[in-house]
Amino acid sequence: MIGPMSIDVVYVAESTATGGGRDGHVKSADNRIDLDTRPPRAAGGSGEGTNPEQLFSAGYAACFLGALRAVARNEQIDLDDATGLTAQVGFGKNSEGGFGISAHLIGYLPGLPQGVAEDLMNKAHQVCPYSKATRGNIDVTLAAKV
Repeated sequence: MIGPMSIDVVYVAESTATGGGRDGHVKSADNRIDLDTRPPRAAGGSGEGTNPEQLFSAGYAACFLGALRAVARNEQIDLDDATGLTAQVGFGKNSEGGFGISAHLIGYLPGLPQGVAEDLMNKAHQVCPYSKATRGNIDVTLAAKV
């Protein structure tokens, strides 16, 4: 049997959900996150709080942008200060009758040729920890805008 990949952990983020989960509250151990969670209106909720997809999209966007910058640095490609990453995370019913998520990652890479921007996005997708964690589990599409 193959076990989980061993990593040398340098940081642990800890958060606790209470109440109804999607309709409850989340709080990080360091109190940086302290939010009510509510399903979005589109999913029948009040929309008066954040939701897991928003939190996931924020984490994925920040992580992927870090990976994109690391790949560019490794390839000696200078990225404009306006470089950014938008992560659109969708939530809905899947083909098995349950629920799932999908992600569309849009890199904004001004000043680069389109082919170079697309290559950087693809390479970042191979090294980003979020991409690695979701690979084969959710549909992720990439787009590069220059």
